[in-house]
Amino acid sequence: MSQTVKTQRKQAAFFSLLKESLHGGEIDYTVGSIRRSVILLAIPMVLEMILESVFALVDLYFVGHLHNSSYAIQTVGLTESVLTVIYSLAIGISMAATAVVARRIGEKEPVAAAKAGMQAILISVGLNILISILGLVFATNILLWMGASPEVAQRGTPFMQIMMGSSIFIMLLFLINGIFRGAGNAAIAMKSLWVANATNIILCPVFINGFGPIPAFGLSGAAIATTLGRGLGVLYQIYHLVNGKHTLKVLASHFIPDWAQMKALVKIASPAVLQFVIASCSWIFLAQLVATTGGDHGSAGYQTALRLLMFFMLPAWGLSNAASTLVGQNLGAKEIQRAEDSVIKTAKYNVLFMAVITVLSLAGARVFVSFFTNDLQIQEVAIQAIQIMSLGYIFYGMGMVLINAFNGAGDTWTPTWVNLFGFWFFQIPLAYLLAKVFQMGPTGVFIAIPVSETAITLASIVLFRRGKWKKIKV
Repeated sequence: MSQTVKTQRKQAAFFSLLKESLHGGEIDYTVGSIRRSVILLAIPMVLEMILESVFALVDLYFVGHLHNSSYAIQTVGLTESVLTVIYSLAIGISMAATAVVARRIGEKEPVAAAKAGMQAILISVGLNILISILGLVFATNILLWMGASPEVAQRGTPFMQIMMGSSIFIMLLFLINGIFRGAGNAAIAMKSLWVANATNIILCPVFINGFGPIPAFGLSGAAIATTLGRGLGVLYQIYHLVNGKHTLKVLASHFIPDWAQMKALVKIASPAVLQFVIASCSWIFLAQLVATTGGDHGSAGYQTALRLLMFFMLPAWGLSNAASTLVGQNLGAKEIQRAEDSVIKTAKYNVLFMAVITVLSLAGARVFVSFFTNDLQIQEVAIQAIQIMSLGYIFYGMGMVLINAFNGAGDTWTPTWVNLFGFWFFQIPLAYLLAKVFQMGPTGVFIAIPVSETAITLASIVLFRRGKWKKIKV
């Protein structure tokens, strides 16, 4: 067989696999090629996370071109930092749902899987009502506490109120996608983000700058567009939950509170939520530290760099999500070695991806930043932040896979302890020491990030090799 024919066959096989991954449908990942399983899950998950990161970048792009954009960029960035607490809750609950749904699917119990998913939705809705009320009432105070000047806090309050008040859509978007991923249907999760982002991209310039009878809302317009986009994405998810065409057959009876089931979910979700709250509170502290040592321009530059960092990191998180589903389903099917091999294979792919992103970030930081702001002071801070933080990308990528492997197995306490010591007992003190004591300002904060993330990854590798995660019952 000629080399040309072999190449054509490989290309045909790849495009066939790509088409299958984008088309969707529940797949049994407890049999067949591990490489094929990782790719089938990873492609839609990576695209899903890219689309999730686009939300903040779209908002940042349009508000970054407003007159006197410094306050707008800072407001978007600080609000996103606060929203990471909601992301933490959403991700934590969705991880519990993914772990239980995947385990039930691996055990060939789709009815129990569907019920578990709906009970997780009940929990998330109850939590979010309280969060939304607090966000609406204390929006200005939150911005001030985050280090915003009184003027920035006053002008940014409506944006914060809209984003916090509509946070139920953030919660459900993450959670329902986690349910679909646990069932092995990552394509539905990806397509819901297509709907949400397309809506946001179209509506952002309309509501920010005005169009026809629609007045210009300025910064608040970005929040309105994002809320409408996420809302439509959730409606798309709900349609696919209830149409009866998937393995998960949702019934009205699944929404009757089952306290035993909810308690079991909370037992898994609580440390999962805590591990991300620990991480997000650390990021909030770092944002506040940059704002107080670097002023408004320093804060805006850091927030710009963070949005770009998340744009590159979320696809890697999407790829690492494949480990969660593969571990859950294979442990449910008693395929312990296959679960471990799946994690190692996924980690290799993520390391390669992050190596490429490291090169792009180091070489193209100025180009990326200039796309989002014309302010030279903001640009210089953002470029420095990107170039320093990108030095830890390879370790970030490896650590993500291990965290998702633990969570997919239902071992949510291990990464919680790792995060607690890595972020609160190492990253925060190191950042404070460098920024304040050694008077390095924002640069000290930037250095603390890759150093602490590397330490967290090394600790995760040791704990993964010990194998406690293989024995967890959910």
